[in-house]
Order: sequence, then C-alpha cells, then structure tokens
Amino acid sequence: MITTVLVANRGEIACRVVRTCRELGIRTVAVHSDADAGALHVREADASVRLPGSAPVATYLCGDLILKAALAAGVDAVHPGYGFLSENADFARAVREAGLTWIGPPPEAIEAMASKTRAKKLMGLEPLTAVTADDLPVLVKAAAGGGGRGMRIVRELADLDAALTAARAEARSAFGDDEVFVEPYLEGGRHVEVQILADTHGTVWALGTRDCSLQRRHQKVIEEAPAPGLTPELADSLAEMAVRAARAVDYVGAGTVEFLVADGRAHFLEMNTRLQVEHPVTEAVFGIDLVALQLRVAEGAALDAEPPRARGHAIEARLYAEDPARDWAPQTGTLHRLAVPDVRLDTGYADGDTIGVDYDPLLAKAVAHAPTRAEAIRRLAAALERAEIHGPVTNRELLVRSLRHEEFGAARLDTGFYDRHLPALTEPAPDPYAPLAAALADACGRSRFGGWRNLPSQPQIKRYRMAGEEHEVRYRYTRGGLTADGVRVVRADARLVVLEVDGVQRKFAVARYGDQVHVGPTALTALPRFPEPAVDHAPGSLLAPMPGTVVRVAEGLAVGAAVEAGQPLLWLEAMKMEHTITAPAAGTLTALHAAPGRQVEVGALLAVVHGPE
Repeated sequence: MITTVLVANRGEIACRVVRTCRELGIRTVAVHSDADAGALHVREADASVRLPGSAPVATYLCGDLILKAALAAGVDAVHPGYGFLSENADFARAVREAGLTWIGPPPEAIEAMASKTRAKKLMGLEPLTAVTADDLPVLVKAAAGGGGRGMRIVRELADLDAALTAARAEARSAFGDDEVFVEPYLEGGRHVEVQILADTHGTVWALGTRDCSLQRRHQKVIEEAPAPGLTPELADSLAEMAVRAARAVDYVGAGTVEFLVADGRAHFLEMNTRLQVEHPVTEAVFGIDLVALQLRVAEGAALDAEPPRARGHAIEARLYAEDPARDWAPQTGTLHRLAVPDVRLDTGYADGDTIGVDYDPLLAKAVAHAPTRAEAIRRLAAALERAEIHGPVTNRELLVRSLRHEEFGAARLDTGFYDRHLPALTEPAPDPYAPLAAALADACGRSRFGGWRNLPSQPQIKRYRMAGEEHEVRYRYTRGGLTADGVRVVRADARLVVLEVDGVQRKFAVARYGDQVHVGPTALTALPRFPEPAVDHAPGSLLAPMPGTVVRVAEGLAVGAAVEAGQPLLWLEAMKMEHTITAPAAGTLTALHAAPGRQVEVGALLAVVHGPE
C-alpha cells in the first residue's frame, strides 16, 4: 500500500493530487522552486522540499533533484501530475530503479508515445520531411510535451524556417527537448480525445470522449464531455482506436488519445501518457476520481471489467491571468480574491497569493455538471458571471461570452472559433453605472469632514479608468444622503451599493484594493485628482507589453540596421509563452536595450525604430 506520495509538480494539479491523497489517508510531499516557496500546493502538502532556483529547467524539470527530494523525504511513490516530467521516460525509470512506485505508465510506453513522431509511426503515420507549397498550411509541433507550447501554424513557405526556430526555442524552454516535426494542418477541424485507464491485469477502459476545440495559441480554453454531435459509429471508432493504441504499448494508468475530427473522419494526433488538464469533465460524467484510480492501479488493484455508466454533461473553462484583447498577454500581480460559486473549482491559488512570471498563467478550472449540455452551459456561464475574481486582468468575460455564443450553444465547434470571433468576444462592454457605484462606496468608506449643511454642497468628483477609457463621476451629499443625477441611491456602503435606474433596483458588490476597484465583474482604476506627468518616450519606442525575459534577438540585429514594418526584432518569454516584438513601421533601429537573458518589467524600453522623415 502507498503511504506517502511526492507530487513532482506545482499549481492546481499538485493541489488536486494532494486533495485526493488526503481523502485516502496518504501523506504528501511537495517540491517547490524559490518562486513557489509560499505557493498553495506547498501549504497544502504535509511536507515540502526546496528546489533551488526558479526557472523550470533548473527546478521542476530537473529529475535528479526531484528524485533526491523523494528519497530524502522517505516517500514510497511519485505522482508527476501533467507537464514537466510527466512524460519523461528516463525520470520514470529512475523512480522505479530507486525502489519507488511510479504513478504512471511504464517507461517503455512513455518512450513509445511521448514523442509524437514515434507515436505517429506506431500508428502507421509519418510526419512531413520535405515541405512544399502544396503541403501548406502546415503545423510545426514539439515532439515532446504539450499544452500548446512549441507549436506554430505556417501558411507561407517563406515563414517555415522562422517557425521551426521559434518552436525549437519554446520547446527547449518548456520541456528540455527541442525536437520538432511538421504535419499537415487541417482547417476547421475539431479536437476530440478519448480518456483511457488501464490496469496491470489487461483491462483497458475507454471513458468516453471530450471535445477541446476552443483553443488559443493551440492551448485549450473550454472542454466538455461527451463531445457533442458525434455519430455513435464515430464515437465507437474513436474508443476502439484509443484502446488499440493503449494495448499496442502495454499501457498502464491514465492517458489520453487525441484526434482531429474533420469531415466525419478521425485523424490520430498523439497519445498523452499522463493525466490531462481537462480530466475533471470525465470525472464528473462518470462519477469517478481519476487520481484515486491512478493510485489504485499503481498499487496493483484490478479495474472492474467495464467502466461506470456515463451520466449527463460536463463543461470546464480555464481561467487564465491574461488579456485576450491584447494578444493573450499574461498578467501578473496579487490575486486578492478568487471565488466561483456553485461549481467545482480546481486551483493552485488562494486569496492574497501572487501571480508571477515564471510559470503559465492558469489560475483555475471551473467545472459544471448537469443532466444536459444546455443546462451545463447555463450553469457554468452564470457561475463565472457571478464570480469574484479580483486582481490582474483575466479571461473571465471571454469565457462567459464564449459559452453564450450561438455557435457554441449549437455545438458548431472547431479550432478556428477564436480566429473568427475574438474581436467581438473581447469588445469592451463595461457597466456604465460601475464608476458611480465605486465612487459612492468610496465616499461611504471614508470618514466625512463635518455634517450636511442647509446650503447645497458642491458636487464631489471622482475619476476612474474603465476598459481603457476615463470616466468622471459627480455626486452630492444632501440632507437625505448621497445623490447622483438621474439615479436614486437606495443604499450605499463600502461594500454594497444599490441604485435605482428607471424603476429597477440594481445591486453592486464593491471591493477596493488600493487604486484597484472591482464592481461586480467590472474592474476599474481610481485616478488621482491631479495626474502625475507621464514618462515621455520617443516616437517608435517599443515597450515591453508584460514582465518577462528576453529569450533572443533577431540574428544580426544592431543599432543602425534598416527594418521593415512587422519584422520580428526580439522575443520575450513570460508565463511559459513566447511573444514576438515586431517593428511598428519601416525605418532604422536607433536604440536596442534588449539582450538575451535580460529580465524586463512591463513598460520597459526595449528598442526604438525611427521611421523615415
């Protein structure tokens, strides 16, 4: 029997594993980088071991350090979670050779399937070797890992070399392996997958399908089970192929076989030899705990001959600290409050935690289960709309609008959803009464100087920035309390404002953290009465859109070089994503302040391109 598990991961999946282990009476040991010293998964585990440094390649990707931590802590098993070392056969083998239980598939199965190139060959498929214009569009893809990192779509042959270079660099940083390959890119396809679970006694479960088509940067955003709209024949075929892939490599444990479905046909993509981020939707539909089953299988227990019966529909939405309207730019800062009512919430953060730049921007996963798909959509959208998410910008509004979009409701799904609809889904639509509610709550939260007078008071003025625009609010103190033109103030205190507009009373929950104000789902910034002078940058200045690390500069780029509009100049990495900084216009590079390895804050001057006179 397993008594103590080291969780070789971080964030929400580490917390997820710790939770199940606690329910089963199993002790847990966390590992953490310096950046994660105070992280939730460390606080939740029974013990922890430090991995010196912050970069993944020196911490969570360093198998030697993690194995040393496991032995020092006296554990008898290692759970890898997903990402990082979860599909590293050498690490799995080292864990076993150290006499510990590996909660995952055999190293031989990982070796056969963890490399997407080897997996395709096993399924009788071959990647492209010599790409021609007739093959376009193509997808450059990392052979190891997942999560959308190390992937680039190429539509022009001239862009292929740059895409290969960028994908290799990103894959090396994320997975410690820079092998990439090229395959055809099918437009308008659906991303459908099958969850499998296998034991050491020859039983393989195919636990239904999941649809993961709504993606940004090739990374999933909304997932659901079962995949809607599949014919029974196609669903059965997907399950059969998934079981065949598992049996081909003598698979043991939890895994996922992924397909691209287009024109009613399924095209094998890869097999992930680990737990998936979206596993909770399968758990909800089948009424199981996949982590608990992983532990049982690792202990040698046999699965039932047939899996449980599926019931209802489940949908998961990934909450990211990112701004979809600004090319999905990751966001950092203090997460003051995170609460999503009436649904399952898997997270690696608690109120007051800091979101840093070292790891991906996933905050939490919200999961709703209901008897029908329509009910699950309604429940999840409503929960996200009512959620309290106070701190950095998130994709919450995008998720709500996506769930309520006509195409999603009708299950017309494909991986190009955000390519088509992102501008409309990110169009600002802030509540026009939010600034007034913020101002009234602030007025009630501060001590007043003196009382009311018979003479009319001068209007009080407050200014806020909301959705990129400034808003000025005016209100007065009167014998009857606070008033504002055209609106009756029913109630106002520091946390709740009730306004009557056109005979309808509306409630506004208000929370303030310094200059940041949250009025329901609307975020505002309180502006000073006398704005400070802004830093004046020369025309053509390129500023860091986010905090991060300069990973590389375009080859041969130097001050005095002529550049073209849109030409990539340098690349920033933040939260495990690579972002390209391009020339805003044709001209001459007159300053270059970026160098590989340099850490930059948001707004830092990176370079200056001087346009023609």
